[in-house]
Amino acid sequence: MVSVALTEIAKNFDLTNLTEDIPIDEIQISIPEVNRPALQLAGFYDYFLSERLQVIGLVEHTYLSKLAPEFRQDTLNKLFSHKMPCVILTRSLEPHPEMLFYAKENKIPVLRSAETTSEFVSEIQKYLKVELAPSTTMHGVLVDIYGEGVLIMGESGIGKSETALELVKRGHRLVADDAVEIKKVSHTTLVGSCPELIRYFIEVRGIGIINVKQMFGVQSVKDTMAIDLIVKFELWEKGKVYDRVGLTEEYMDILGSKVVCHTIPVRPGRNLAMICESAAVNCRQKKMGYNAAQALTDAIMKDAMKNK
Repeated sequence: MVSVALTEIAKNFDLTNLTEDIPIDEIQISIPEVNRPALQLAGFYDYFLSERLQVIGLVEHTYLSKLAPEFRQDTLNKLFSHKMPCVILTRSLEPHPEMLFYAKENKIPVLRSAETTSEFVSEIQKYLKVELAPSTTMHGVLVDIYGEGVLIMGESGIGKSETALELVKRGHRLVADDAVEIKKVSHTTLVGSCPELIRYFIEVRGIGIINVKQMFGVQSVKDTMAIDLIVKFELWEKGKVYDRVGLTEEYMDILGSKVVCHTIPVRPGRNLAMICESAAVNCRQKKMGYNAAQALTDAIMKDAMKNK
């Protein structure tokens, strides 16, 4: 199961550990949602998702402050009797003494953030959804072309890296070569990146390894990019019918999401970089509501009806 260490979360969100004697090094978070235990403080524990990060904001803290000491002690005792990864206080709120007592007794760390509750919850859920998103690694090259994430695929040696190098020379940005790590960060969004070890490197057969960042500058690379389009290279096969109009679209399934896929036959003399640029621009035009193939078809039909 994919997880993220609580120490990483504490570091990225500048959280202070108020229970320093409770180690957080081995605590792993595997659920991308957080919970504000408001109903639980009122005694309702049905459907309590205790495995989530528990966030106590100003509302919950004020409610606890207004309870009688004996009732507050009983309330916090019930809360910390459940197995929780940690409790996070926002707005730099001071923990109640009973909270620290039961936290230490049950070995549940209490952390604190200076952010407002709504902002903290929004940011940490966004962070966790990316870190804990379903992921896979695919063989290909990911390039940012005119703001569109184009994943170039095909058999080894067909010319993917050389095409990417030409695209970089034309002013586009390389995200990953050879291995593309893909995460599904939402129902409709796939984000690709490169493994740290081979980031910014391209292998060009006959030359060897090239560091794109060093050769073309920092403007030629990008760390992550949403995948909008797949361009699949395959050797041209005589007699095979390839799409010449583009009215119907093919899709490739990645982690349950369908991505538009164009199959490009590769022959000597074809400018693959220019074809990828054209595919990216055409993809953007369709997003903006213009379909060239449909426009041409409509014009032909209109002309045919006029000459009837």
